Amino acid sequence: MLVFLTGATGFIGSRIVTELLAAGHQVLGVTRSDAGAEALTAAGVEAYRATLEDPDSLRAGAARADAVIHTAFDHNFDNFVANCEKDRRVIEALGDALKGSDRPLIITSGTGIGDAGDGQPASESVFNSQHANPRIMSELTGNKLLDAGVNVQVVRLPQVHDTVKQGLITPFIAISREKGVAAYVGEGTNSWPAAHVLDVAKLYVLVLEKGEKGRRYHAVAEEGVPAKEITQVVAAGLGIPLVSLKPEEAAAHFGWFAMFASMDLRASGKWTQQQLGWQPKERGLIADLQAMDYSRQ
Repeated sequence: MLVFLTGATGFIGSRIVTELLAAGHQVLGVTRSDAGAEALTAAGVEAYRATLEDPDSLRAGAARADAVIHTAFDHNFDNFVANCEKDRRVIEALGDALKGSDRPLIITSGTGIGDAGDGQPASESVFNSQHANPRIMSELTGNKLLDAGVNVQVVRLPQVHDTVKQGLITPFIAISREKGVAAYVGEGTNSWPAAHVLDVAKLYVLVLEKGEKGRRYHAVAEEGVPAKEITQVVAAGLGIPLVSLKPEEAAAHFGWFAMFASMDLRASGKWTQQQLGWQPKERGLIADLQAMDYSRQ
């Protein structure tokens, strides 16, 4: 298949490129820069110049393809709500290009949207339309496209990691360095799910080849890594004190990150693994955090 891939030069997208080519697919990879275009060309990919701010350019690229994988997202959390709205417009444009066909549109969301609020790990069978995370807009838009007949499938991400980046933990490390302490809230028993970026890239290709219309898939290798355990490794890596904050102290310490710091985000990926034969094999989040060079972050 010819796959139109947004975020093709990004943290996850660049690994998806490798997996798609290895599986025999062709890739039309989106980039916004000359350097990105050169990197894609060198990898054997046709570079396609477009931006998230110009949905029409993405619509035109998607119209050429047999399938679309959408991983690009603006991760500036100072403008998180606006960026989720931007993602809504992009998904609408991509879906518009695929209407009237069965060509798959694989969009990206977060595992938290599968949290039913009952204390159980988030699951693929749950779509919590009332979830407070603004990223809900991505899946709400996907649902509208499903109703219009588009073959939408969703990959929900946990904390995706290697020894350089680790999802929300990357800004947490930056905050810890700035504050001079690594802090968790309360007992630090709240947990976050995780998966290695190479395992996640493999899952996107499995969804492309085996996924079913309307299904949601969880890229979860570890159901929940406790916040205190994460913070202990970060404190050791940065050489700073480990502290516990009272819940009422979190906002002043963390700023925008406070809404995530105390959340329990456990999520299951068992159904996804069973349905698609996905078998995460790379090392876990704590091992990657322990192996990271904190002097370079």
